[in-house]
Amino acid sequence: MPPASCSLRTAIISAPMQVRIDEMKAPSAGNDQVVVRLQGCGICGSNVPVWEGRPWFQYPLEPGAPGHEGWGFIHQVGTNVRELSVGDRVAVLSTHAFADYDVVSSNDVVALPGELDAVPFPAEPLACAMNVFRRSDIRAGQSIAIVGIGFLGALLVQLATNAGASVTAISRRDLALDLAVGFGASEVVQWDGSSEQPPSLRNRQFDCVIEVVGKQEALDLAVQLTTVRGRLVIAGYHQDGKRQVDMQLWNWRGLDVINAHERDPRIYRQGMKDAIDAVLSGALTPSPLYTHAYPLEDIGQAFETVRERRDGCMKTLVLA
Repeated sequence: MPPASCSLRTAIISAPMQVRIDEMKAPSAGNDQVVVRLQGCGICGSNVPVWEGRPWFQYPLEPGAPGHEGWGFIHQVGTNVRELSVGDRVAVLSTHAFADYDVVSSNDVVALPGELDAVPFPAEPLACAMNVFRRSDIRAGQSIAIVGIGFLGALLVQLATNAGASVTAISRRDLALDLAVGFGASEVVQWDGSSEQPPSLRNRQFDCVIEVVGKQEALDLAVQLTTVRGRLVIAGYHQDGKRQVDMQLWNWRGLDVINAHERDPRIYRQGMKDAIDAVLSGALTPSPLYTHAYPLEDIGQAFETVRERRDGCMKTLVLA
């Protein structure tokens, strides 16, 4: 364990758009736990409303929250832990990873192979991509539209293209569309963020449409683009209240509607393992999407970069 005199840090969001760095007590592993010396943690788009403030959030948040995309090295193992060792590099399934250290169940870490030692590895959002892709049941020859090309949407472009599908990427940002082309999209479409179909997509429908924005307008557009008996996959995180749907259109087209969010930790862990395999095989290449990195003490700037989509932001990492 770190010596008592060592300065261990954790970020605490104390109020909307206010964060401080506090010293934390040196953690110890319980019998079935591990202590992880974190290397970094990605900022998820779902963290932005927490940073901005909403009536349903309570402040201050717990130390290290809501960081859930962490990775690092095992620093200590509990007495009952057998399959992990001090020094193993791991990805963490946790919600307190904006810190120097985290304590988690040994069941909630996934070992990272040595081939990945030199690269950041926020495995949780990579697992989201793998799990959404699996739930979407994308196959060779299908037409796929992806509404929203952020980090997750860009990964799905790559996965769907590698599966042999024809992918149309839809986004408001030129940079995102350029990345989609690089990841194999057969078509890219500029979108103004409204519910209206872009001119080039009018009267067109797709076998599978994946909505990855989390806004009413994106959901409306995705529904319009889904063909009869097609699959509408909701991968965007809709966290700001109720949504309205055109149930007449849903019924008429006989859509299969899939909520691709997972809450079972076992499925998350499997998705992390699948992401490791995909990166090693070259089926997934996330490194071009890691566009910004900040030290832990500048986490406020990191949140603002994500909130404002500064300088082509796709995935921002906070490095401990």
